[in-house]
Amino acid sequence: MRTDLSTRPAGPRRGLRRAATAVAGAAVVTALAACGTAAEPPDPPTTYPASQEGLTRADVDAWLDETVPDALEEGRIAGATVAVVHDGEVVTARGFGEADVAAGTPVDPERTLFRVGSVSKMVTATAVLQLVEDGEVDLDTDVEQYTGLGLDLEHPVTLRHLLTHTAGLEERVAGLIGAEGTTPDLRRSLVEAPPEQVYEPGTTPAYSNYSNALAGYVVEAVSGQPFEEYVAEHVLAPAGMTSSTFAQPLPDALADDVAQGYPTSDEAPVPFEVVGQPPAGALSATAADMARFMLAHLGHAPAGEEILSAPTRALMQEPALDASTLGVLTEGPFMGLGWFDESRNGHRVVGHGGDTNVFHSHLQLWPDDDTGVYLSLSSTGTANAAYHLREDLLDAFADRYFPGEDAAASTVDDETRRAHAQTVAGAYESTRGFHSTFLTALGPLQPTRAQVVDGDRVLFTPGPGQLEPAVYEEVEPWVYRQVGGDRVVTVRTDDAGEVELIGHDAAMSMVPVASARAAAGPALLGAAAVLLLTVLAWPVGAVVRRVRARRRAAAAPVDPHTGSPASAPAATTSPVAPGVRLPHRLTRLAAVATLLALAGWVYVVLTVMGLQPLPDVMVRGVQVLTVVGVLGLLAAGWRVVAEARGRTGWFRVATASVVLVAFAVTSWAVNEMQLLSPDITY
Repeated sequence: MRTDLSTRPAGPRRGLRRAATAVAGAAVVTALAACGTAAEPPDPPTTYPASQEGLTRADVDAWLDETVPDALEEGRIAGATVAVVHDGEVVTARGFGEADVAAGTPVDPERTLFRVGSVSKMVTATAVLQLVEDGEVDLDTDVEQYTGLGLDLEHPVTLRHLLTHTAGLEERVAGLIGAEGTTPDLRRSLVEAPPEQVYEPGTTPAYSNYSNALAGYVVEAVSGQPFEEYVAEHVLAPAGMTSSTFAQPLPDALADDVAQGYPTSDEAPVPFEVVGQPPAGALSATAADMARFMLAHLGHAPAGEEILSAPTRALMQEPALDASTLGVLTEGPFMGLGWFDESRNGHRVVGHGGDTNVFHSHLQLWPDDDTGVYLSLSSTGTANAAYHLREDLLDAFADRYFPGEDAAASTVDDETRRAHAQTVAGAYESTRGFHSTFLTALGPLQPTRAQVVDGDRVLFTPGPGQLEPAVYEEVEPWVYRQVGGDRVVTVRTDDAGEVELIGHDAAMSMVPVASARAAAGPALLGAAAVLLLTVLAWPVGAVVRRVRARRRAAAAPVDPHTGSPASAPAATTSPVAPGVRLPHRLTRLAAVATLLALAGWVYVVLTVMGLQPLPDVMVRGVQVLTVVGVLGLLAAGWRVVAEARGRTGWFRVATASVVLVAFAVTSWAVNEMQLLSPDITY
């Protein structure tokens, strides 16, 4: 899953991968980036040396021993498990580090279960395709006919849409990870506050945990078995995966063998993560079992019992959509029926990554080379070390055992490349996000920026689906390949020749950030700064007036008869004229409410994106404060009129006018970010 279970770097399938870094910090970064200088183009991706021995157990083990232990220690990652298969055999299954740091329990590839996150989706897709094989379901039939959930979507969606992440559904994170000991209810999770359909099905890749969960519910509804039981009986058991399960909590026989998950190996473990929509990411599995799953999908079923026929396995690995709906996106990485196209070095590769809060996994098959590789890490580590290690290991495996030839030269002429690069330049946000609720504000806060370098290349910061900036060059019309690498993005334009969509990583895409959305965050920050000064001016002004009054009192002549100052200065007299006093106070009250509301929104968003429960009353309370802040526009307008009529002086009128503008900007930004949307689902 990508919290992914995959949110932003969920490996190459981002999630939103993490959609919530500190929101306040992200907003500041956005504001500063708008006036920052161009970034230096990054170095090309690392190319790893090829093995001289080939894909043998001795060579793979030696490579892993040289690489993994040091990386775990340096990145403060508690444990790792790796499996490699080739030519119908398990080349190696290894465990590194500790499954339980406090107890010193080593990772055992045969016994230690890791939470594989969205790699679970491949088991779900396998179950769906079994029903397709049996004629129980059809890939292109409205799934409502199988589920009867009454989701009331604007456009019907099919299993093909669900398995390719093109159902057009926005993101949902509520209930994605539940507290230890809770029991997920798949049907209820689908019908309570379902996501809005924001794109026409089949047209826009937008990774969706909900979509895969809905596909899993089709399995449950059609088979008449709970999803967890169906996959245990029809997928896991036939594949020989005897130490793997979707059950939450784990069965007693497996509960003692699950690895603890850690933010870093120096910190306390997190409780068992209960995935609220099990088909999307609840699988717990050993490396040995994942090796068996890879062998089954490569056509080497244990005891000859295939989980899918060869034609169906091939169907899963082929492009599932065509140019009639996707356009030029079909020239880039394609989405199969569950599998992502991750081809590299001239070899066909399909795979799927997955992340929970602390586990980070990936599985890849090289079908034409009869090879598979799986890895899982039980900590995020320092500075997102797990994401870097996962990517580095997969890259090194590819270059070591399946080195490729140099990429073909571009077929696009220089003038066209320069013109297209200028068209692509701009800011983009992921289609995997929030569009109908208060979380819509997150999209523009962490944009991917594209700028022209070297005249005809495009520097993406960060690279699409990547952790670091990356330079791409156009190799075919509107098809861009990473310089020195294999990653490919495609650009779909509208009838006016403007960028409509940038596709990457098969099930991911980006759209241009609308100018109003881009401006809303920085504008709100600027308005908040003005309102903060307005609020601070109140106590600061009172203190200044009191100090001045005391100085005047000390300097005043003393009455020789009483020993008191000859005149008593008004130490605390308000400088506000009587006719202005009420609107002045209402304006300050609204400013305080606005600042409290913004602080409340930061708390709400960080809590939600941290996958922590949040009472609806909290969101409604913050919305009430926001309404008071918006109404401050009326108070501020009244104050400007009162200051002008009272002839209080140009400075006070100008100050009141600046505050009025701040409230106007706040009201506009609140509307743009949908912070007062009646729909507070997420």
